[in-house]
Amino acid sequence: MSHTPPLDVSKLIQGILRHDKKLNTFKMALIRALNDTALNFAALRGKGEGVAVPLRVLAEWWIGYYWPFMDAERPIMQGPRVFREGVLRQDVAFRKLLTELKELWRASLFGSDRPSDGAVLVSEMKVNAHATGYGLEMQRKYGQTVRAVMKCVEQPITYAGGASEQYAVFSRQKRLCDLPQGVVPLPGTGTDELCVVVPDAMWEGFKFYSLFIDALCIHEWSVFTESVSQEIEGVSRGTVYQALTDRPDSRRPLTWERNRIDLLLMEGEKLHCFWTGKPLTLGGYDVDHIIPVATYPINDLWNLVPAEPSFNQHTKRALMPADEWRGILPQRLTETYSFYERSPSLNEALRRSSRLRFTDEQIATLPKLAEAVTTMVFSVAESKNTPRFKRPS
Repeated sequence: MSHTPPLDVSKLIQGILRHDKKLNTFKMALIRALNDTALNFAALRGKGEGVAVPLRVLAEWWIGYYWPFMDAERPIMQGPRVFREGVLRQDVAFRKLLTELKELWRASLFGSDRPSDGAVLVSEMKVNAHATGYGLEMQRKYGQTVRAVMKCVEQPITYAGGASEQYAVFSRQKRLCDLPQGVVPLPGTGTDELCVVVPDAMWEGFKFYSLFIDALCIHEWSVFTESVSQEIEGVSRGTVYQALTDRPDSRRPLTWERNRIDLLLMEGEKLHCFWTGKPLTLGGYDVDHIIPVATYPINDLWNLVPAEPSFNQHTKRALMPADEWRGILPQRLTETYSFYERSPSLNEALRRSSRLRFTDEQIATLPKLAEAVTTMVFSVAESKNTPRFKRPS
């Protein structure tokens, strides 16, 4: 983020959020999802012909955003309900499926009733070792919901920039295999997946203006929802704002990862605190998120490092590393990933999660992966303007 993208990127996004005609909250959800996607793939840059974002990825963000508004007893409408062919239609087509998914989550081992639970569930479903613990019924319902939401994502892609003119801002969604070779796909994109191409300037604009765009999306979403006729009382812009800004907690104990680290320690491998460098012993360490769960719930192994419990709980906490860590992280990450490589299952988890976030070139070696992760960590910290912690003296 060393250069300033063209100002018209900011104006274009403001125009969509503030001035486009809206029948529901889909346009706010689309812009917010693209914004979050650009930041979550901060190490990725276009090569002149844009970045291909799968509709699946956008749908995953939408599940997190719309989660708090889906409730059988207290639904919060995201647009007016209309009669069509003599039937009163739902405000959003995926309401039934997402509500059912939410009920399954509540009944699960880690289920709760927080507005941010949808983001946690999506994160869990991306990690195979975690997803299997939720059972086939939830996995099937999750897949059905993602597909239903993907269909709805197509609507704002088509009409962003003006209700009467189609594809005024974004080009028509196409399968990756039908796009020009110069288009850069998100890592992990299947050749048959439908994608929307984000122009390079807009992609960099999302990263540069991330904090502003996120705040504007949430504000416009809150104001719009307050204006919608609701079936329950007490829905205000404040209610919606709180739901959209709720931060996930770290309720998952990361037992799978700890068990495999423990096995390495029992085999005599040496482990040190990622932050302090102090030796760690069996049962005497935490598994810490470099990018905190409260910022983004990323349980991928490349984001997990061993930490001294006292430092993790009293100094690191839910903070991001200060700039003075920038030159140190690559070496520390390389050492940690090298430790993970000594376990076949951890090595496979590291490789699998890295392939879904970074390009083949960025994961070709452990030092290159460490550099890509470092770039992402500090891009997120700068764009989100997160609180930081300094190196121990």
